[in-house]
Amino acid sequence: MQLWVGLGNPGPQYALHRHNVGFMALDVVADMHNFPAPKKQFQGWFAEGRIGGEKILLLKPATFMNDSGRSVRAAMDFYKLAVEDITVFHDELDLAPMKVKVKRGGGTAGHNGLRSTEAHIGNPFRRVRIGIGHPGHKDRVTGHVLGNYHKSEMDALADMLGAIGAEAEWLAKGDDVRFMNDVAMRLADQG
Repeated sequence: MQLWVGLGNPGPQYALHRHNVGFMALDVVADMHNFPAPKKQFQGWFAEGRIGGEKILLLKPATFMNDSGRSVRAAMDFYKLAVEDITVFHDELDLAPMKVKVKRGGGTAGHNGLRSTEAHIGNPFRRVRIGIGHPGHKDRVTGHVLGNYHKSEMDALADMLGAIGAEAEWLAKGDDVRFMNDVAMRLADQG
């Protein structure tokens, strides 16, 4: 059993923020793999289903980004999961827009959702890093992260989220390299 967590902020005003791309990714995965409608549980929105042969729990914390770890910990404790069973989908400034990379552990790079998650569960969880690009100067980071995707980015965003959903079975099976390669190939074919 695995717990996949999408990081974001609750509320319609945040829905298209780059910071909410973790929520967006989980929504697409849930939709493409026929998960039931989420229910309020573990201080967030929660659903369980299967991807390939694997039981996957999906969680979107409703605690706001800075306190995401509390929600993750509650679900983890309830299902008696280890930190290695957790995958967190999040926005990544240090990756080009629409690039997707997976890694285990690592720093938080100033990401408050990762910082909170690490504080509550430890470090070696798997991260699906979804590139949003860096705006070029540190003074513009907050506006960039908390800004909406531009209209001109919507097709690329939809393609990237669709690729994540379509290739999620490799992630469920623990084949991170195949997942990254197949997502990249899908995006190259559409580019």
